[in-house]
Amino acid sequence: MAKFNYTTVTRTILADLYTPVGVYMRLRDIYPQSALMESSDYHGSENSRSFIGVHPLASIAVSHGEVIKTYPDGSVEKQQLPAFGEGKGEDCKLAISKAFNEFIQSFHVEGEGKNFCGLYGFTTFNAVRYFENIPVKDTTMAKNDAPDIYYIMYKDIIVFDHFNNTMQLIALSEQYGEEGTADDDQASEANRAVGNAELDALMKAVNKANVKPYDFHPVGETTSTLTDEEHKANIRKCIQHCMRGDVFQIVVSRRFVQRYEGDDFKLYRALRSINPSPYLFYFDFGGFRIFGSSPETHNRIVGEKAFIDPIAGTTRRTGDMEQDRKAAEFLRNDPKENAEHVMLVDLARNDLSRNTDHVEVEVFREVQYYSHVLHLVSSVSGKLKPDTKVIKLFADTFPAGTLSGAPKIKAMQLIDSIEPHDRGPYGGCIGYIGFDGSFNQAITIRSFVSKNNTLYYQAGAGIVAKSDEESEMQEVNNKLAALKRAVEVASGR
Repeated sequence: MAKFNYTTVTRTILADLYTPVGVYMRLRDIYPQSALMESSDYHGSENSRSFIGVHPLASIAVSHGEVIKTYPDGSVEKQQLPAFGEGKGEDCKLAISKAFNEFIQSFHVEGEGKNFCGLYGFTTFNAVRYFENIPVKDTTMAKNDAPDIYYIMYKDIIVFDHFNNTMQLIALSEQYGEEGTADDDQASEANRAVGNAELDALMKAVNKANVKPYDFHPVGETTSTLTDEEHKANIRKCIQHCMRGDVFQIVVSRRFVQRYEGDDFKLYRALRSINPSPYLFYFDFGGFRIFGSSPETHNRIVGEKAFIDPIAGTTRRTGDMEQDRKAAEFLRNDPKENAEHVMLVDLARNDLSRNTDHVEVEVFREVQYYSHVLHLVSSVSGKLKPDTKVIKLFADTFPAGTLSGAPKIKAMQLIDSIEPHDRGPYGGCIGYIGFDGSFNQAITIRSFVSKNNTLYYQAGAGIVAKSDEESEMQEVNNKLAALKRAVEVASGR
C-alpha cells in the first residue's frame, strides 16, 4: 500500500500568451532545483508537450554504490548496493530495479493530469558499473559532486500542449481521511482548497512582471582534455581493435572545457535556437545543471510497448533542396553508413528481446530532416513481457549502442581503458519515469554540464575497421559545432 497519497488539483488556460522559456524564467528564482523539458518536434499530439517541474517533493539517487531515497516527510533511507565490478553486476541491477520500484510504489496519485506525475532526472554513463561487470572510473568531485543516477518528484508540474495551445497547471495535494467516509469528503474539500491556493501562488509567479535575463560570458579559451594528436591516437587504437575482431564498432569521445561567468540559462536559450531538437532540456540540480538539445530517444515505453529509436548516420543539412536531396540519397546508399546502422538496429533488437516479445523493426533507415542535419533513423519495438519491470528493462538496454559500440560489453571495457576520464552524464540518459509505467528517456548528447562556473561538453564518433582518423575527428568537431556556436551567440559575439 502506498505510503504517500496525493490528489491533483488542476487549472487549464490558453497558452497563446506564454512560452515554456518565458514561464521558466519567472519561476526558477522562486523555486530552486527546477526542470524545463521542451519539444521542438510538433508533428502530432503525442510529441507536442513541454513540461516545467518545480518544488521538489522527493528524490531517489544512486551515488558511489549507495541508493539514497528522500521522502516528502523528510525521512531518508540509505541502502548499500552489492559490490559492483566484482561479478555482482546482475545483483546490482536487480537491487537498483527493486529500490526504484519500491520508491515509486510508495506514492499514489489520483486525479486529472496524474499521468504527468512521476520522476524527472538523469542516469549518467557511469551507471553502467551497476548494470554490467565493467569497472568504470569512479571520480568524486570535492565540490558539488553529482550522483550517478538522480530522479526528482516535483510537487507542481506545468504542461504546455503545443498542439492544442493550452497550459495546464497541476498541483499535488496530500490526501487525508478514509475513502468513502464523511471524513473523506471533508478531506477532499480541504485538499482542493490547499491545491487551489498552491495554483493561485503558481499563477501569480507565472504572471509576474517580465524578468530581466542575466548575461553570459566565457572566460578564457576553450580547452580539451585531449590534444588533436592524442585523440587521433585513440582513434587509431579503436581501429586496431576493430581490425583484430575485438569489436565491430567502438564509440570514442573527446571532452572540452570552458570557464564562464554569468547565467548558463542564456546559453541554453542560444542552443535551443541554433540547434532545435526533439528533446530540449534544462535541469537545475542546485550545485550543477545539465542542459542540451538531443535528437535521439534511447528508450521509451508507451502502454504495453517499449521502443528504441537508433540514430546512426548523419550528414549536414544546407537548406538547399537539391543539395539536401543528394545528401539524403548518400545516407540511404552509402555502404559504411548503412552497415553501421543495420548493426545498431540489430543491437536494439537484441537489447529489447531480453524483456519483450514480438520484437520488430517498425521504421527502418528513414531519413529524417532536422534544422541543421539529416539523420538515418529506425524504430524498434517490442511488447512487454508479463511482470516486466520498467527499470530492469531500462538497465538491460543501457547505454545506447550508438554511444558505446558493438558488442556492447567489450566496447565499454575498451572505452574505459582508452578515454582518460569517466564520461559523467554524456552518453547517459535524461527524462521521465511515470508512476503509470510510462517512460521516456533521451540520450544525453549535444549537451552541457555546468558545475562550479565551468562547462563540460563532449562528443564521439563510431569507429570501425575502415575509419579514417581525420574524418572521424572532424565528425566530433561537426557534432560540437552547434554547442561552440551557442557559446558565441550567448556571449554576444
